[in-house]
Amino acid sequence: MSEAIDQSPAKVSNNEVAAPAEKSLGPPQDLPTGQHYYLGTGRRKKSVARVRLRPGSGQIVVNGKPFDKYFCIDKDRLAITRVLSATDTRDRVDVFVNLFGGGTTGQAGAVVLGLARALRRANSEYDSVLRDNGFLTRDSRQVERKKYGQAGARRRFQFSKR
Repeated sequence: MSEAIDQSPAKVSNNEVAAPAEKSLGPPQDLPTGQHYYLGTGRRKKSVARVRLRPGSGQIVVNGKPFDKYFCIDKDRLAITRVLSATDTRDRVDVFVNLFGGGTTGQAGAVVLGLARALRRANSEYDSVLRDNGFLTRDSRQVERKKYGQAGARRRFQFSKR
């Protein structure tokens, strides 16, 4: 008679936590394979971008739309693709972005920061390239508030002598 061999995964009690397997990330041009997402959050002005990154064919999806349809201004598209070009991952990662708040320029800046953070999380050797190009620096400038008695933050109402 043959005995059945139990090949089920090791059981862990409720109090114990199973240790995850260690992954080797390799040189900067290699990203780990599999369906694991690398997350990064970027902010600029009033915009917030939640970026998910995974190894793939190079598609970029923003709020369910293709990247080229969402960002109509070339300046915004170039800012985002510069991050991928600097790390040489343009055709090797899929990027999924959820954006809300602000305008298109602020949203593009938020995507740049979120994408850089996700790439750094995927492979820590990208850190020096991203930091040298300024992609990991948060742009903290905000709109100055309007003051009372004035037309805007600094603009005054027209002065009339008579």
